[in-house]
Amino acid sequence: MKKALSLVLALCMVFALCACGNSSSTSAAPAAAAPAADAPAAAAPAASAGAIKVGSIGPVTGPAAIYGQAVENGAALAVEEINALGGLQFEFNFQDDAHDAETSVNAYGTLVDWGMQVLVGPTTTTPSAAVAAEAEADEIFMLTPSASGPSVVEGTSNVFQMCFSDPNQGIASADYIAANNLSDAVAVIYNNGDAYSTGIYEKFNSEAAAKGINVVYVGTFTDSSQTDFSTQITAAQKAGATMFFLPTYYTPISLIMAQAKSMNYEVSYFGVDGMDGILTLEGFDTSLAEGAYLLTPFSVDAPDAKTQNFVKAFEAKYGETPNQFAADAYDCVYAVYEACVANNVTADMSSSEICEILVDAFTGSFSFTGVTGSNMTWSKGGEVSKDPMAVIIQNGEYVLAK
Repeated sequence: MKKALSLVLALCMVFALCACGNSSSTSAAPAAAAPAADAPAAAAPAASAGAIKVGSIGPVTGPAAIYGQAVENGAALAVEEINALGGLQFEFNFQDDAHDAETSVNAYGTLVDWGMQVLVGPTTTTPSAAVAAEAEADEIFMLTPSASGPSVVEGTSNVFQMCFSDPNQGIASADYIAANNLSDAVAVIYNNGDAYSTGIYEKFNSEAAAKGINVVYVGTFTDSSQTDFSTQITAAQKAGATMFFLPTYYTPISLIMAQAKSMNYEVSYFGVDGMDGILTLEGFDTSLAEGAYLLTPFSVDAPDAKTQNFVKAFEAKYGETPNQFAADAYDCVYAVYEACVANNVTADMSSSEICEILVDAFTGSFSFTGVTGSNMTWSKGGEVSKDPMAVIIQNGEYVLAK
């Protein structure tokens, strides 16, 4: 049955519609302009009968907008393909949170008022941790595509992650650097005011010590100081660092790369999933990232048919190559779909009924193979079990590292 279902889904991907836009639902109506970062959440579209209402939240404005747009697009593509199958139907509604916890909670409230039955999101860690408490209280199943912080799932029973966790990323990064002898002098620059960045750094630091990696410098920054990294770069250069480990997001990483170049400092880079998006950052010189490594659950040049069909469908619909955030969101929707089909979930069930069924499935014998991993399973704590892979940026593209 799984092979047959996979074949049907793959065939449907080839016929994905090529319309492009930022619509907040599966309707073909033109997309509205994105709201300002401090604007209230947009009103939800009218709900239709006979479809499970899937909500999603993420930043499509602000400094992390590349992530949210990718999540919206990846999830919308999956919904479109699933609905084309003609069986269980989904209705999709995406709300902007500008990477802000309070805005994200307000967006969640908008989705609840709309009648949301399943939440695929939010996108980033701090907003997701805030929304997770609401979803727990309301008994709404929540599967975040890319919020990797442990705080997102702590103390909840119905909140799950599609992305591997921050501790996993920190440990895997140190292991990869050590196993491949990438540097004998590593500098770390991280955001000590951000749970995502700090969580990865802490695990990297302990694993680096265990693996004999020579960390010669550790520098920090905050959201309010992420425009000038000259002090950290100068200190790392004086310490003799030949590689920067950067467990943070693409915007500060792009500035670090540009400022290091302006200081004639030749250094290599290793990032985690937050670096993904840097190649499509407006105004960024992609040659600065040439040779940089990052950990990701997804690579566009992976040879399996599922990945290649997804990439072709995404490129046809949106005119750009998907990043891992799009891939994780795409997998979220399909994982929910497969679990719903396997457990006879119907649109007339309440959100709490669906939540109970999906929690039992995800913590039971259910496993899922998507474009970001094979045979994925989930712990009762909500963490996914799948392995990260390393990619390297070559000629402005992500390529599987050897």
